[in-house]
Amino acid sequence: MKILNKYILKSFLIPFLATFFIILFVLVMQMLWLQFDKIAGKGIGLGHIFKFLGYLAQMQVPLALPIAILLSSIMALGTLSENYEFAAIKSAGISLQRFIRPLVILMVVLSGLNFLFLNYAFPRAAFKFKNMLVDMQKTQPALALVPGTFNTEIPGYSIKFAEKYGKDDNLLKDVHIYYDLNKGKANTKVITAKKGIITNEEGSKYMTLVLKNGYHYDELDEKRKSYKQQQNMPATKAHFEEYIVNIDISVMGNMDAKDYKEDREMLSLNQLNYYTDSLKLPYDEFITTKAKNFISRAGFKTINKDSTDLSSINENILENYDTINKVKVINNAIEFSKRSLEDINGFRKLLKNKQKFLNVYNVEFHRRLAFSIACLVLFFIGAPLGSIIRKGGFGFPMIMAIIVFVIYFFISTFGKNMAHSSTITAALGGWLSTIVLLPLGFLLMRRATKDKGIFNIDVFLQPITNFFKKKFKIKKSNSIK
Repeated sequence: MKILNKYILKSFLIPFLATFFIILFVLVMQMLWLQFDKIAGKGIGLGHIFKFLGYLAQMQVPLALPIAILLSSIMALGTLSENYEFAAIKSAGISLQRFIRPLVILMVVLSGLNFLFLNYAFPRAAFKFKNMLVDMQKTQPALALVPGTFNTEIPGYSIKFAEKYGKDDNLLKDVHIYYDLNKGKANTKVITAKKGIITNEEGSKYMTLVLKNGYHYDELDEKRKSYKQQQNMPATKAHFEEYIVNIDISVMGNMDAKDYKEDREMLSLNQLNYYTDSLKLPYDEFITTKAKNFISRAGFKTINKDSTDLSSINENILENYDTINKVKVINNAIEFSKRSLEDINGFRKLLKNKQKFLNVYNVEFHRRLAFSIACLVLFFIGAPLGSIIRKGGFGFPMIMAIIVFVIYFFISTFGKNMAHSSTITAALGGWLSTIVLLPLGFLLMRRATKDKGIFNIDVFLQPITNFFKKKFKIKKSNSIK
C-alpha cells in the first residue's frame, strides 16, 4: 500500500509543480502588463524590477495554487484512467476514496499553507508592492498625476490639467494649481498656465514644475471670511512667462500606519476582524442618532403613555377638527411627509455607502477563509472529473479546469458584489462559491466511485424514446385495422 501511495503522489506532484509555475508565470505577466507603463523606460533599476516581480508573484500564489491543483488533479486521474491503471486498482478491491486518500491529506496541508500565505505573506507583499509603486511615482512624479481631475496626493496642493503628453509623460497642458502651504492659516493661492513641464532630479525630494505663459492669483487678507466678504477682498493678479514651483514629494514615498490600516489587502485576518468591529461601532451610533433625530422631528417627545383621557376623541383624527383646521392638518401632514421623505432618501444613500464600506472589510475576512480551502474544494471536483472523463495530457484537462475555475471565480465575484450591496450577508457572500461547488464535488466523487458518467443521458432520452415508440405502435395498429 505504501508503494501505491507513493505512486499516486508522484503522479500528482509532477504535473502539479509544472502547472503551478506555469500558471504563476502567466498571472504575474498579466499583472506586470497592467503596470508596464509605470516601469518601462522610467529609469528603474533591474534590482527594483526583480523585487517588484517578487512581490507580484507572492500576491498571485494564493490564486495560482487552487488553479494548479484543479488542473493537475484532472490530469493525474485522467491519465491513470486513460491507461486503465485506475481500472486495475479497482479490480484489486481498492476504492477511489482509498486510492486518493494521500492526495486528500496533501490537499489539507496545501490548504493550511494557503491560509498561512493569505494571512501573513499576502498582506506584506501587497504593502510592499503598493509602496514600490508609490516610490516609482516619486522617482517619476508625472506617473502619479492623472489628467482631467484634481490630483490631491501631495499635501497642500491640488493640481489639475487637461492633457499629459511627451516621451516621459512630463508635459502638461492647461494647468491649474491650488495650494495652501499654511494648512488653512492663509487663503488658497491659484496658479494657471497654458503649459507645464515636470522635472525631477534623481535622489531629490522636490518635484520641479516649470509653468509657461500663465497667471498667479494671491489674496492679501490672510483671515478666512465668508463668500460675500471674499468678493470685496484685496487680491493680486500677475502674469508670467515662466514660473517655477518646487513641490516637496518626499511624503509620497512614505505609507504611514493610517494607510496601512485602511487598505484591506494589507491586513491579516485578525486585523480585518478588529477593523470591522471598530467600523461597526460608529456605524451603529450613526443609525441610532438618525433614528432619534427622525423621532424628534416627528414630534414624539416621549414614547411613554400619558394620562390624558382619550375616550372622547374620535379615532378618525380629522373628525376632531372643523373644516378650516382639517385643511391645516392635512397641509402640515403633507409638508412633514415631504421633508421626511427627502431626509430618508438622503439618509438611505449615506447609509448605503457606510454599509458598503463596512461590508468590504467583512467580506474580505470571509473570502480569505473560503479561499484558503479552495484547494480542497477544487480537488474534490478535479479528481473525480479526471476519473470520469478518462483523458490525460494537457489539452482537454486544461479546458475543463478553465471552465470549472471560471465558474468558481464567477460565483465568488457574484457573491462578493451582492454582499457589498447588502443583498446577502457578508458571510454568505464570502462562502457562496464553496457552498455551491463543494456539494458538486461530492456528487462527482460519488458518481466516479460507481463508474458513472457526469450525468446519465438515458434519464432524459428514455421517456422521449418510450413516447415515440408508443405513438408508433398506435399508428401501426390503426393501419393494420
